[in-house]
Amino acid sequence: MPAMRQIYMILSPRSLTYARDALESLFHNSLEPIHLRLITDSKQDKEELSNVVAGLEANTHRWTVYSEDDLAAREEALFAGHFNLRAFRHGHPCWRKITDPLLLSDPGEELVLLDPDLYFPNRFAFEETPQSGLLLMWQRPNCLFPPQVVKTAIDQGIRLAHHVDIGVAHWRASADLDWLDWLIGKLGGTNLPRIMHVEAIVWAALAMRIGGGHLDPEYWRCWRRSLTSRVRAKLGVSGLNILRSEPWAGLKCFHAGGEAKWWLHAAREAGMLDAMADHSQPGRIIPFIELTPALYARQRAFKRVLQAMGYYQIFRPA
Repeated sequence: MPAMRQIYMILSPRSLTYARDALESLFHNSLEPIHLRLITDSKQDKEELSNVVAGLEANTHRWTVYSEDDLAAREEALFAGHFNLRAFRHGHPCWRKITDPLLLSDPGEELVLLDPDLYFPNRFAFEETPQSGLLLMWQRPNCLFPPQVVKTAIDQGIRLAHHVDIGVAHWRASADLDWLDWLIGKLGGTNLPRIMHVEAIVWAALAMRIGGGHLDPEYWRCWRRSLTSRVRAKLGVSGLNILRSEPWAGLKCFHAGGEAKWWLHAAREAGMLDAMADHSQPGRIIPFIELTPALYARQRAFKRVLQAMGYYQIFRPA
C-alpha cells in the first residue's frame, strides 16, 4: 500500500456552503490515499464538521477533526518560549494553517496544506513534497496584504517572494521555530492586524528563507479577478459563465479565490467541473523570484492611480 499523504485544512462549518463540494472533489479524485486533518475552532464546530464529513464518501481515505483547544497542550510544549508564535496562532483563524500542522506532526513529516476553496476537477496526484524548501501556488500579482505589513517587512530587510498564492503549500515539519517567532515579532507581533492575508506575507518570507518554488500554474490554477472578469461581471455575466472559460480538463486543482468560491456549486451542478482526465504526473516547479522594494513601490503607485481613477469602485464585486 502506498503511504498516505498528510493533508491539512483549516475549516469552519460556516464555510461548508462551498467547501463541501471541494472536499468531495478531493476525496473522489485523489489517486493517492490521504489522511485529511481538519482543524476548526470550537468543540461545537468540531462536532458539526464531523457530522457533515461523515456523510461524505471518503472512499479509502482517512480524516480526523480537531478543535483549537485539542491542540492546546501540544502548543504549550512545542511553542514554549515562542511568545509571538503563540500569539499568532490565536490571531486570525487562517493563520493556524502555518502553526497547527506543526502541532500534529513529527519532525520532518510531510505537510500539505489546503484552503477550503480548492476544487479538484480531475483524477490527480499531489506533487512530491521536497525534503527541504517550500512549494506554493502562483498568482498574479500576489496576495501580500495589508500594505503596511508588507512595508514593515521591506523596511526590516525581510525578503519576500513574489506571485505568492496561499491556496496550497507543501513543506516539512522541520520549521525553525526561533526564526518564525522572530519573523512574526518583526512584522508586528501582537499588533498584527487580524487579516487573513498576513498569512501570505509569512509564507512569502519563508519561501525566500528556505527556497523551493511555485507549483505549475498550468496544473494548479488560481482564479484571478482580472479586468476581463470584472468587466464581464459588470455587464451582468453570471459567475457560472465566467467559470466556463477555465481550462478544467487540464487542471489538477483550481483555487476559487474571492467571489469565485460562490460559483463553484452551480458550475458543478451544470457538469462543467468534473472533466475526469488523469493528471497523475508531476508538473514543473517554477523558482521563486523576489518582490524587490522597487518593484513593490511601482505596484503600489500603479494601484494608487487606479484607485484615484475610481477603478476599484467601478469594478468592485457585487
